[in-house]
Amino acid sequence: MRSDINYNNIIDGEEHVRAQAAADAAADLPAERIDPHTFYVTQHWDRYNAENHETWKLLYEKRWSVLERQASNVFLAGLRAINLVPDRVPLLYGEAKREDGTAFKGINEYLRPLTGWQSNAVPGYLPAKAFFACLARREFPTTITIRPKDRMDYLPEPDIFHDVFGHVPLHADPVFAEFLQTYGKAALHAGTKEHVERLGRLFWFTVEFGLIHEDGRLKLYGSGLISSHGEAKWALEGENGKQPERRPFDLERVCETSFEIDHYQPIYYVLESFEQLRDAMNTYAHRVLDESNAPVTV
Repeated sequence: MRSDINYNNIIDGEEHVRAQAAADAAADLPAERIDPHTFYVTQHWDRYNAENHETWKLLYEKRWSVLERQASNVFLAGLRAINLVPDRVPLLYGEAKREDGTAFKGINEYLRPLTGWQSNAVPGYLPAKAFFACLARREFPTTITIRPKDRMDYLPEPDIFHDVFGHVPLHADPVFAEFLQTYGKAALHAGTKEHVERLGRLFWFTVEFGLIHEDGRLKLYGSGLISSHGEAKWALEGENGKQPERRPFDLERVCETSFEIDHYQPIYYVLESFEQLRDAMNTYAHRVLDESNAPVTV
């Protein structure tokens, strides 16, 4: 986590240091020796203060005011399925109590029975190989800090709002869940720089900035769009007489398209269904795994 951002002290101490060191060390390990459980930390939910919960509520309500019209039906169904609510920062696992003594469950208690996915707390940014090892096991590395109130509009790194609100609802859908695990397996075992770069582009143009046709119109599903008021409007409607280029999804073309990270995207790829994404990923994963002689299946 960046030292110039004034986070509330949700994670600290030796557990944080050990987990981050384990994740960093994964880059030099063969895939079969990586143990994602060594990357995970405790979510001390009781350490979130009133400002943290207020920030979550403000972010949630601002996006929800338009997402009912903008977001994929699959995303909206997933958000409801994992019982993601605006009044408090989400608990990931187990059970906790509000100040009035009312008990509530973590989102994994709803998510796990649906698709086998779960969100696990991590100390901060995970290097690519550690991240892929988690996805390959249907485990999503989840940042548990929340941005300070003075950084609500822009944060240069993930926080729990981006990770949980932006990503996790789609993990409740069996088709997307299969795609993401297959992606993780392929990326973990990718044996060439070319495949690593191609898979990075695929993640960017789908998981982060993907669009989909539903109900006869364009909708959002990528987390970067789900969590961004400004770019969501640009992706769907354009701005000041200008429009982004919206291309039909084609995995080979996606994997050959470079991306830019410091401004709104000039290009988006549009799915016709999540089955299209899953099936394309399955085909590509077989190719990657065959070339790397990885002892895994998809």
